[in-house]
Amino acid sequence: EEDVRLGANKFPERQPIGTAAQSQDEGKDYTEPPPAPLFETGELVSWSFYRAGIAEFVATFLFLYITILTVVGVSKSPSKCSTVGIQGIAWAFGGMIFALVYCTAGISGGHINPAVTFGLLLARKLSVTRAVFYMVMQCLGAICGAGIVKGFQTGLYQSAGGGANAVAPGYTKGDGLGAEIVGTFILVYTVFSATDAKRSARDSHVPILAPLPIGFAVFLVHLATIPITGTGINPARSLGAAIIYNRDHAWDDHWIFWVGPFIGAALAAMYHQVVIRAIPFKSRS
Repeated sequence: EEDVRLGANKFPERQPIGTAAQSQDEGKDYTEPPPAPLFETGELVSWSFYRAGIAEFVATFLFLYITILTVVGVSKSPSKCSTVGIQGIAWAFGGMIFALVYCTAGISGGHINPAVTFGLLLARKLSVTRAVFYMVMQCLGAICGAGIVKGFQTGLYQSAGGGANAVAPGYTKGDGLGAEIVGTFILVYTVFSATDAKRSARDSHVPILAPLPIGFAVFLVHLATIPITGTGINPARSLGAAIIYNRDHAWDDHWIFWVGPFIGAALAAMYHQVVIRAIPFKSRS
């Protein structure tokens, strides 16, 4: 018994769990950064600002290129992609987000999605200037990515619907809107949690693993909502596919793929900033 007691004292638990960890590590090695200014005109003369925008453009371009090719291949080419199916599409979306967030996180933050940018803007993590620039570059990248796919697979692209999002038959517009709100909430909440600097100060492994849960969240949301809306949760992705496909039914429900993700992102930002990261009440007694 004495040996056990001494051993337990000699090798204490490095990372306590539960409420003990929260109270012990609250604020450890961490200083809350000031909110980003609403408008930062100085960014407009900084190369890093434009480099970040270019990174967002290229990342969204590659994202649309791989994912739309996968969607088109599964839709109308069973002999080549018969084993891919919905799971393969979900892996294409989630896997590309994982890879691209890993590549661009240190340059632009790895948003690759106007809804993510909007959520971070509401949390004052970046300025309006940078947010608008990111959204424009993301949309341009998405249009170019879908355009390249159409150039490669013109006939197949048109016959397969171009990967454009729409509410599936049997579901209402309200169903589609709800699916987009909840799906985007899951994604943006994961982004906030995986990149939380306060959490990173306690757990050094969190920044390294950040792209993994973000990509996995995208994968899971696609598994759940592909049958409902084809899964948007990214207005740039929906816009790029709709513009290049350019058929009437591609625009019928298009508003859902902007309103839903922006509402979901706003709710996720509010929940994380107000509830999850709220300063705990400490009694003076």
